[in-house]
Amino acid sequence: MWTYEKRLQYPVNIKKTCPKTASLIISQFGGPDGELAASMRYLSQRYTMPCKEAAGLLTDIGTEELAHLEIICAMVFQLTRDLTQEQAKTAGFDAYYIDHTTGLWPAAAAGIPFNACEFQSKGDAITDLHENLAAEQKARSTYENLIRVIDDPDVLNPLRFLRAREVVHFQRFGEALEKIKDTLDRRNFYYFNPEFDKQVAAGKK
Repeated sequence: MWTYEKRLQYPVNIKKTCPKTASLIISQFGGPDGELAASMRYLSQRYTMPCKEAAGLLTDIGTEELAHLEIICAMVFQLTRDLTQEQAKTAGFDAYYIDHTTGLWPAAAAGIPFNACEFQSKGDAITDLHENLAAEQKARSTYENLIRVIDDPDVLNPLRFLRAREVVHFQRFGEALEKIKDTLDRRNFYYFNPEFDKQVAAGKK
């Protein structure tokens, strides 16, 4: 159960309508390395983690990713809230506008809709944590690409905050991976599933 705090984790106050920017940032809503995929990935993986600390970390970060999803959605909304039909057309936002007007809908910048294939839950702690490390780095790269092509400071500030959080999450997942490896036989922890093959993981024959 969650307690909802009615404020963004980082403030968003965008003054200029820019559907072109919105069409890029929306990738962090429903794109392959976006916040929706991240939150679903971590909140799904947490149940079968072999130690409570790792499960708790996945719950914490998965919850924070929901907060990041909220930031991204607020940014897309503010970038399009005063959108005119002509702006939609000239910015290449018209295809999205036809289907959704200015409603929030998860998709990648390339227009590919979100689906459950965007996140993985393998049921193997070693596999899932490596997946998460890669996911955080891919999200960091996406934020850096956005920062390179956007020049509005009202948009850049929350993007920089979100990029910084990807770095922190990567560090925390690295710590969790080392903690789980410490409970296993280091000679063979890549040869079995520490979540499923619990007797082997505990060193029992």
